[in-house]
Amino acid sequence: MSDEPNSPSNDEQSLAGKVGSKAARKLKARRSGVPGVWFGLGMMGLIGWSVVTPTLVGAALGLWLDSRYPGEHPWTLALLMAGLALGCLNAWHWVANQDKAMREDQNDDGQ
Repeated sequence: MSDEPNSPSNDEQSLAGKVGSKAARKLKARRSGVPGVWFGLGMMGLIGWSVVTPTLVGAALGLWLDSRYPGEHPWTLALLMAGLALGCLNAWHWVANQDKAMREDQNDDGQ
């Protein structure tokens, strides 16, 4: 029992906390809005360019090296594949960070 007769009980405090968190979540959802189709297409384009750019840079560097320093093994294919691998790692890292941020946001809203 508490010393003050008008102090709220633990059940009332937890109910108030739940109601407050739900209200805050609804307000946040209204402010942020629902991402549209263009948002999704933009994200696909962003991921695509993050793969294509290093691939093309690797191919261009390989062509330049092959023209300057011809040798037994072509640089173009090796650097093209290295650029592709780097681009895929870049896209994977970006998507993993976005997924982590979304999960943290959901966990913050759920508490």
